[in-house]
This record gives sequence, structure tokens and C-alpha cells, in this order.
Amino acid sequence: MLLSAILLAPAMSAGAEETKPLRLCADPTNLPFSSDDPGKPGLYLEIGQAVAEKLGRAVSYNWYKSYFGKRTVRETLLSKQCDAMVGLPLVDDFMGPAVIFSKPIAHEGYALVGARDRKLTGIDDLKGLQVAVQYESVPQNLLASRDDIQKTTVLSPDEGMAALAAGKVDVAFIWAPVAGWLNKTSYGDKYQVVSTEGDGLLWKTAIGFAKASDALRNEVDAVLPSLQSDIDALFAKYGVPNGTPVKFGQAATLSSGASEPTTVGQAAATDKPVQTAAVTGDIKAGRETFNGTCAHCHGPDAVQSERRIDLRLLKKRYGEDMEATFWKTVHEGRPSKGMPAWKDVFSDDELRNVYAYLQTLQDSSSSN
Repeated sequence: MLLSAILLAPAMSAGAEETKPLRLCADPTNLPFSSDDPGKPGLYLEIGQAVAEKLGRAVSYNWYKSYFGKRTVRETLLSKQCDAMVGLPLVDDFMGPAVIFSKPIAHEGYALVGARDRKLTGIDDLKGLQVAVQYESVPQNLLASRDDIQKTTVLSPDEGMAALAAGKVDVAFIWAPVAGWLNKTSYGDKYQVVSTEGDGLLWKTAIGFAKASDALRNEVDAVLPSLQSDIDALFAKYGVPNGTPVKFGQAATLSSGASEPTTVGQAAATDKPVQTAAVTGDIKAGRETFNGTCAHCHGPDAVQSERRIDLRLLKKRYGEDMEATFWKTVHEGRPSKGMPAWKDVFSDDELRNVYAYLQTLQDSSSSN
């Protein structure tokens, strides 16, 4: 009898393990992606719920704000606070190999939003129009050199949609998921929301897992094909565009180890970066922090066509005051320009690594 109990114990333990809830990492206030409101869970949260149901598991949540990018992933998924995070970008070297991914489930990016009868099939359709672009975004960089397109800068997709509704602009070139959600919930589905494709404009997303979770990842991959129609229906439910995107040029091949998609229309660095003699800090770690947090505004690997936020020109712009300016800016932020203070988010050692990385990127003309 005792022997039977001993033999059964591992099997019972394994069964209990299989029926544990699938713990999802999610932002409680990030619609259309996720929400702690049971009536509006969000697109990615509902995808996670559908996956859990297919696996015969309940769902539990670890709520954490997603504002801090890769830091959020480290504090939740990689700290074993949850099992999976839906909607991570499936791009080269996104926290790999610490994070492993499911098969692609969707894509995210920017979209053109305009009247339903307006032709929006490419960049030339914007000639002569007033276009709302998000501040320090890929669309703003893309259109910066087009004098035949009038630009109105907005600080958010909400502001872009409001400008469109007020007749201040003809088209909004803004973050697609939020634009689609607002169009559906606030504007009565009045507009067409057309996804765009190109460097930095569109990338695949997937479900992320910690590297030791191969078995769970494989289980999820096995059920994803059977959920495709449900996933398509969820996109429609939340108004998020999921159709064929408009191509804005040929996508460039990502450089080895690039953390984020490169961007269309950005000026490529024609000179090789030079390494400053006084580089101290972990450059590799600094690059990861930069691309995980700063690249959204300043460009992946600091490649940026807007000179005023081109961090490759720090040495040229500030000379011997470059380091002092860096510390003042990252510690205190520039709230009026949309940059938060980072002193309570990153340690000085982490910020020193970012500075070391930026030193290696200073344009060779900076010393002239």
C-alpha cells in the first residue's frame, strides 16, 4: 500500500503542475492590449485567455506597467512572476536568449488614418496633404524630408485622431493599435485605418517566455494554429488593423544583433563611429538599455534623422560639456519635451553604461 502511494505521488504531482493557472504578465491600463477591467480585458489578454483555455488551464495575472520596455520584461517574466507575456516584438535580439518566443501571433506598427473614400496606398498619396505625425516617431522621421507633404506634430495617437476629426489635418500617421481602438470606440468606425510596412513601421509580435520554458512554449505553439480564427475575431473586436499593409519602401536587412527594427527614411551614418578615449562602462549592456528604452524616440542604435534629437551629435553639440549635459538630462528629464527623468528607473551604473555606449557612436565629424 505504501509502495503504491509512493509510485502514485510523482504522477499526482505532475497532474497538479499541469493544472496550475497560466500566469500572464500584463499592464492593467494599456487598452487595446490589456486591462484589469474584466469587461474589456484587451486584445492580447484575450489571446492569452484563449491559449490557456485550449491548454485546459485557468488564468492568473501579474500586473505591471509596460512603460519601461525591457525593464518590464526583466521585472516580471524573467523574475518568474509570470509564465508568459503576450505581444512582445519578434525582432532580432530582443532580450535573447533570455526570452524565447512562440510562433508569430500578430503585428504592430503605424497606420495611415483618413476618410474612407481617401486613397491611401503609399507615401505619394500624401502629397499636398496636411498629415498629423507623432512627435519623435518613425513616421515623423520618414516625412521629415518631404517638402511636398505638410506636417502637423502631435504628442499622441489620441491627439492625432482629434486633429483629424476637427478637420485640422487630412490624414493621421500614428500608432496603429491605438488609432484603430479609438476609431472603433470614440469615432464610430468613421475612418479607414491602413497599416504601413517598412523599416521601423511594422514588426511581428509573439508570446514571450523565459528561456527555461521550452516545454510551455511548445505547448502553446501546438494550439496556436487552431486559434487563428479566434485571434482574427479579437482584432476586429478591438478595432486593431490586421489587414495587408501599405508598403513604404523595401525593408532593409537588420544588422547583426540589432535590437529593434531600423527606420524608413532615416539618414544612414556615412562615417564610421569613433570611440572616445575615455570610454568607461559596459558598452554592450548600455546598448541593450538604450535600444530597450531610448530607441523609440532617439532611433535604434541612435540612428536618427532629426538633428535636434540625434544623439550621435552630442560631442559636436556640447563638446567638453557632453558628459555633464548627459547626466543632467537623464537624471532630471526634459518634461516639456516629453522626456521623463530616469534617475528613479535606472541606477547610475546602468546610465553610465548608456553613456559609454553613446560615446562610441559620436560622429567622426564631432571632433572637427
